Amino acid sequence: MSHGIRIEAMRPEHATQVLEIYRLGIDSGDATFETHAPTWEKFDTTKLTEHRYTALDGDRVLGWVAVVRVSDRRAYAGVVEHSVYVHPDARGRGVGLALMTTLLKSTDTAGIWTVQSGIFPENTASLALHRRAGFRVIGTRERIGRHHGRWRDVILIERRSPSID
Repeated sequence: MSHGIRIEAMRPEHATQVLEIYRLGIDSGDATFETHAPTWEKFDTTKLTEHRYTALDGDRVLGWVAVVRVSDRRAYAGVVEHSVYVHPDARGRGVGLALMTTLLKSTDTAGIWTVQSGIFPENTASLALHRRAGFRVIGTRERIGRHHGRWRDVILIERRSPSID
């Protein structure tokens, strides 16, 4: 990763840039089923505060990572679903892997045993990033949802914490 880039906890002053990076991912068509970025209030209340980070170059946000609970059921207390987004201008610089490494240290320390996500098969860069970060493919949910008028598959991935028995 380039010199000067640092990973920090996501703060409210990052909101505008975080949501812009999210919007750019949404607009790509291969990052999410979402069709528009949420408000900061919605984002802030759904993402777990203790497990969300930004990659910064000076004051510029280059990318972000965050998690949500998959369920309120006690049996799933250690399972989260994550999202990671990198600004198009910052791709290929190790930003995504640095964000994922920080997130996984954080979730491991907190006793979270599974970090999971779903990725469109066409998002080959994200699949490669997750392989490098230690995720494995669980399977493919075929035609799981419609997106811009067509059925889309989602590849399910997970990373089990090596520190949880």
